[in-house]
Amino acid sequence: MALGPVMVGVEGLELTAEERDLLSHPLVGGVILFARNYQSPEQVAALTTAIHALRQPRLLVAVDHEGGRVQRFRDGFTRLPAVRRLGQIYDQDPMRAKQLARVTGWLMAAELRAVGVDLSFAPVLDLDHGVSGIIGDRAFHSDPEIVADLAHAYMSGMQKAGMEAVGKHFPGHGGIAADSHLELPVDPRPWDALAQGDMLAFERMIHYGLPALMPAHVLYPQVDPRPAGFSSRWLQDILRRHLEFQGVIFSDDLDMIGAHEAGGPPERAAAALAAGCDMVLACNDRRAAIAIVEQLRRTPDPVAQVRLIRLHGRGHLTLSHLRHSPVWQRASRLVQDYDAAPLLALDI
Repeated sequence: MALGPVMVGVEGLELTAEERDLLSHPLVGGVILFARNYQSPEQVAALTTAIHALRQPRLLVAVDHEGGRVQRFRDGFTRLPAVRRLGQIYDQDPMRAKQLARVTGWLMAAELRAVGVDLSFAPVLDLDHGVSGIIGDRAFHSDPEIVADLAHAYMSGMQKAGMEAVGKHFPGHGGIAADSHLELPVDPRPWDALAQGDMLAFERMIHYGLPALMPAHVLYPQVDPRPAGFSSRWLQDILRRHLEFQGVIFSDDLDMIGAHEAGGPPERAAAALAAGCDMVLACNDRRAAIAIVEQLRRTPDPVAQVRLIRLHGRGHLTLSHLRHSPVWQRASRLVQDYDAAPLLALDI
């Protein structure tokens, strides 16, 4: 059975019979986990094992685990700092910041791989323009070259741990105050300002081999009348052709208010896929997810299949074995130390 183009959420700590049926639907290709799905490392490892056992090729299991405000699994996992800390260190010592970014990316990915998670939707490639509360310290920096420098190191660490990176939110969510979870943000800047600013971090990361990317539920009316995640101009003309991106394009969550102007859930999914997404996310509304898989008319795309299969996590230790590793012990100590005192991290 091919991986379908829909990633869905599940409700609790273990799969229900209804969820097993949903995840067996041919249009489903992945599961995204949240804090509601987490109780302990042992519990979430059992959940991912159950999800992976349902299908071949196995469903992708993903989570938002950036650090700072956005870390779904906490008790039993290393507390990850917001990546802004790395930007602060970069301003004093770029080499040290890149080393710490690589260690942080490895630690995040290694702990998730140890419980069977394939993907974290990270790193954030948005710029911090000082106006977006929803981005804020989720951004490495305000300078796109520094963002790309740190994100490249972070991605390198992730890949060493057996996990591919997913950059977000193309072409940049940091320039407006509105939160796309609650409304459709409108960024009035012209193409030149976006291309010479926010997009540079994405362009650099694509050059470095970024394997997956997520567009923003943001409208850039100077470029296209549709939000980026539903725009063939953004996803096909600019991202695929102009920037020559060859990786997976995930939609952002179709349940977010910023996606609602594309219609009901099935219409949103169809519009995002038609615009160029390889997989769409329906995270928090079970009825919407069911409506999508029941009403969406989509045959498997062989090219998308190849892209998606490449995102499966590679090898992993159990969390117990990982914690007995001197590499993990040193990485965890380094990350906790610079989280507590980022500007003193040069003394580590």
